Amino acid sequence: MDTHRDYHVAAVLSMTGRTLGIERFPATASGYRQLHAWAVQWGAIRGAGVESSGNYGAALSRYLLSQSTPVLEAPGPGRAARRRQSKSDRGDAELAARAVLSGRARSPVKSGTGAAEIARLYLVVKDSAVKAQRQAVNQLKAILVTADPALREELAGLSRRALVSACLALNEGDDRTDPVVRATRFTLRVLAERNEQLRAQALMLERRLSDLIRSHYPQLVDAVGIGPHSAAVLLTAMGDNADRLRGEASFAALCGASPVEYSSGNRQHRRLNRGGNRQANAALYRIVMTRLRWDPRTQAYYERRLTEGKTRRETIRCLKRYVAREVYRLVHGGHRSDRCGTHHDELTTARPPSS
Repeated sequence: MDTHRDYHVAAVLSMTGRTLGIERFPATASGYRQLHAWAVQWGAIRGAGVESSGNYGAALSRYLLSQSTPVLEAPGPGRAARRRQSKSDRGDAELAARAVLSGRARSPVKSGTGAAEIARLYLVVKDSAVKAQRQAVNQLKAILVTADPALREELAGLSRRALVSACLALNEGDDRTDPVVRATRFTLRVLAERNEQLRAQALMLERRLSDLIRSHYPQLVDAVGIGPHSAAVLLTAMGDNADRLRGEASFAALCGASPVEYSSGNRQHRRLNRGGNRQANAALYRIVMTRLRWDPRTQAYYERRLTEGKTRRETIRCLKRYVAREVYRLVHGGHRSDRCGTHHDELTTARPPSS
């Protein structure tokens, strides 16, 4: 399926690769039912490939999964192939079907029906609130640069929190006050109020995230250095159907924490992975930095690897790989209540990896 905002284009292929049909359907609930009924008329569906399964194709993927249809993320043809051929919706739908038939499409789509999807929604709103809050404070400081000297000196030297509180208490003045000064005071107060509203929203969403993680994956936040936000980011990357990943190595590669071979001749070397989900990679980095500050076991491992000749970046990469392994096992074992405690005990006594 080649997915779009208002419609989807579906192509059906036989097991021998012959194109049986290509049709266009509206991106609505009735359109999904029509698409499935149209595809079934050609025979039993062995698998489906959906482009943009995390965006325009998310609802379609969930519907197909509810119909017990195996759904895979269909990769695009790539820039090189795109240059050699024309582009059309019908062609893209057929390429998605051929990616499934050839085995090039291998990643099952996220089910989007559990705690990971809820965490993703909370994270989207929380991150936008934090970003807008930062913008409001920056605008407030920018206005102060050109403000009346008396007002600027009155608010100079204050911390960000104290500055916002002082701007909340600003009074416009009376009719004898200069109009520009009155407008400046009013603008600063509005920006301070906006900052407080966004701060309240971010705190509320942080609490919701914390309650969600603690109710569904308490073993995650019980681990050293893993807070609710980082846990939510990693869960979002993993998805609700954790079994779609082949193992902890697959999850590490998804987070960009797996080593990449970079050897030539007599030089044997592994470099940092610059691919994968960068938000998940940043979450692993925050966890590692927290453990380097507070966890004696991580500190001892860090010092040992430095004495062995590893660089700081290589050692942190090793630690991120270890954290990815631990998170995967905690989440994957968290669905089995009878084994959750055993997994946690094993992890808390395990040593970080040697490479």
